[in-house]
Amino acid sequence: MATPVEERARIESIDVLRGFALLGILLLNITLFGLHSAGYFNPLVPLGETAADQELNVRVWGAVSVLFEGAMRALFSMLFGAGVVLFTAGRVNARSLHFRRNLWLLAFGLVDAFLLLWTGDILMVYALAGMILYGLREWSPRRLVITSAVLMVVMGVGLGAAGWGLGQLRTADPSDPGWTGFAAQMNPPVEAYEEELAKRRTSYLSAFAWSAEHMVGVIGIFVLFGPDALAMMLLGMALFKVGVLDASRSVGWYARLAGVGFGVGLVTNLWELRHALVADLDLLATFPIFMPTYHLGRLGMALGYLGLVMIMCKSDALPWLRGALAAVGRMALTNYLMHSLICLVLFTGLGFSLVGVLERWQLYPIVFAIGAFQLWLSPRWLARHRFGPAEWLWRTLTYGKRP
Repeated sequence: MATPVEERARIESIDVLRGFALLGILLLNITLFGLHSAGYFNPLVPLGETAADQELNVRVWGAVSVLFEGAMRALFSMLFGAGVVLFTAGRVNARSLHFRRNLWLLAFGLVDAFLLLWTGDILMVYALAGMILYGLREWSPRRLVITSAVLMVVMGVGLGAAGWGLGQLRTADPSDPGWTGFAAQMNPPVEAYEEELAKRRTSYLSAFAWSAEHMVGVIGIFVLFGPDALAMMLLGMALFKVGVLDASRSVGWYARLAGVGFGVGLVTNLWELRHALVADLDLLATFPIFMPTYHLGRLGMALGYLGLVMIMCKSDALPWLRGALAAVGRMALTNYLMHSLICLVLFTGLGFSLVGVLERWQLYPIVFAIGAFQLWLSPRWLARHRFGPAEWLWRTLTYGKRP
């Protein structure tokens, strides 16, 4: 029989992990909010006002790349997959509710992308991938894991080949449009750099026009990130089915998972970082998804964090943090949209127009402040309300009645 601590852990664990992943995602997303759009993939954007700034920018980029790049998104996707299994289990009208739920999530994503001006929105990708998941929800864990692994291998080989192809174009003919277009986007000339920042800083309408222009390729975004999300969602469904996500395994089991995960993830990601540094931060070397080992490294780190969070959920350690993370996770949609709203005010012409003003390293105090605020706010909101505001609206739209 499960002890009270274990029973509580099984209830809290998914929310705690979701809250952890939600806060971690902003460590990556902040660069798209606060820097020129090339800054996510190019650590030399911005160049830095001083040599000390330049060095600190690169160090921060390296640390975030090794410890968090892709891993938080992987965790979030796994939990979305597990959520599909949870939501549809035992429901008579599961099919209609599932598709209605994902159509409304798509609508939230469109609002996030076009009104809150978040060009890195993941909700649309999740909604579309979630519709595919319905037909796969009853697959066996083994089949889910194999399909997830095949998708990751295919993505690694395909995107690695794309990066190699761009390198070949550059070597054969540096003026080839295939290479020059990529280079201009990732390492823009001064005029283009300043033009983008001016559009995003001037007013909400000018920032809206720039953002809408960059979000018209919604289908292209799904083609690029859909398989990425789907692979981790399938893995999350499998992990939930075998009792990994509900903290029902032993502490020793989760410790071994964390050890193996961090071992694989850190070795892989440090090798990728070394490759980028040896290449003098060449564009192709710092573009993470072009590395054939990218999914191995991010998956290792994600499983390492999963193991650590499950150990925390099975113990009485840090109860205040566990409770706060669980509240953040229960309000994940609200808190995700809150990231966009806060950064809309901070960085665009709607508010303080700080995009491109701060160094890369100066963005991280903002990340920690937002995280602290959400850890403070979420438990207090849920002490008075059953759902977060966005969760309440999503549920109302899904069921067609107010909860």
